Amino acid sequence: MTDPTPYDEDLQVGRSLVTAEADGDERAVEAALRPRTLDEVIGQQRVRDQLSLMLEAARGRSRTPDHVLLSGPPGLGKTTLAMIIASEMSVPLRVTSGPAIQHAGDLAAILSGLSEGDVLFLDEIHRTSRPAEEMLYMAMEDFRVDVIVGKGPGATAIPLEIPPFTLVGATTRAGLLPSPLRDRFGFTAHLEFYETAELEQIVHRSARLLDVPVADAGAAEIASRSRGTPRIANRLLRRVRDYAQVRANGVVNIHVARSALELYEVDESGLDRLDRAVLDALCRRFGGGPVGLGTLAVAVGEERETVEEVAEPFLVRRGLLARTPRGRVATPAAWHHLGLGVPDTAMFGDTPSLFDD
Repeated sequence: MTDPTPYDEDLQVGRSLVTAEADGDERAVEAALRPRTLDEVIGQQRVRDQLSLMLEAARGRSRTPDHVLLSGPPGLGKTTLAMIIASEMSVPLRVTSGPAIQHAGDLAAILSGLSEGDVLFLDEIHRTSRPAEEMLYMAMEDFRVDVIVGKGPGATAIPLEIPPFTLVGATTRAGLLPSPLRDRFGFTAHLEFYETAELEQIVHRSARLLDVPVADAGAAEIASRSRGTPRIANRLLRRVRDYAQVRANGVVNIHVARSALELYEVDESGLDRLDRAVLDALCRRFGGGPVGLGTLAVAVGEERETVEEVAEPFLVRRGLLARTPRGRVATPAAWHHLGLGVPDTAMFGDTPSLFDD
């Protein structure tokens, strides 16, 4: 029996996409667009090379790969890499998340169900509870956990042996991981934001799987507004495809892409409604700052966590907003982006005068 060709595999993915879209399952559509092997991954070249070397060496020794820690902003492919690790090692993938493990017993139940060589993907590992985290230390290092039975003086620790496994931890905030946990990972990688050219390749690949005709200029327009994030690029492509289907001839060209993204309030720099609301409040209501995060969140009608974790990282990376000890301030680029003149009284960065305490 011959191995499937890339065309056959794309055809299979295309069929699963048709089924997922017919069922209205957006999550299944996203999953079907994920790369299935390291060779299919676009971008993150250094991480791919390092990971490929580690996995090939583990296969050559017939050993379970070292534990893997993947860090970086959301949407860059941490979950995808975990799936690829399991696929490359031809073993099952077990998926859970830090917030779902509130007690050490929850983790013990998951670990006891693993088979030798399994890959356990722990998303948002920095949000794992402290008791479960301490149990994880022993499980990662000695492949053993102590299950406490009973309470008080009569409590008994029963050692539970678990088969060798590979833990793949993913986090958007690596700084919150304690050193003892970080040190137990044999391989750590930080995923960087993607270049526009890489996102163009991703848009073309996804368009082929979705059977969407897309011109080079249309793909470039979507990629340039995707904030360096493949997940956003795929999401925008699907929305532009809808626009092309309903209001155009079905082909995604530069004019269709621009009209669709304008409708969905994504501007030329990739800023969306929330981003512009933050800049607008900062510049128009507070004179460019400095202003506290809580006050800024109230001004835009969002939770402070939403402003801090969703809008701020991109605005800071684009040089439109700066964090200072006194609060958030708008940069000259923010004023220009909104089409406003920069006032003489605006502060840029933390520049206290001689009269400040």
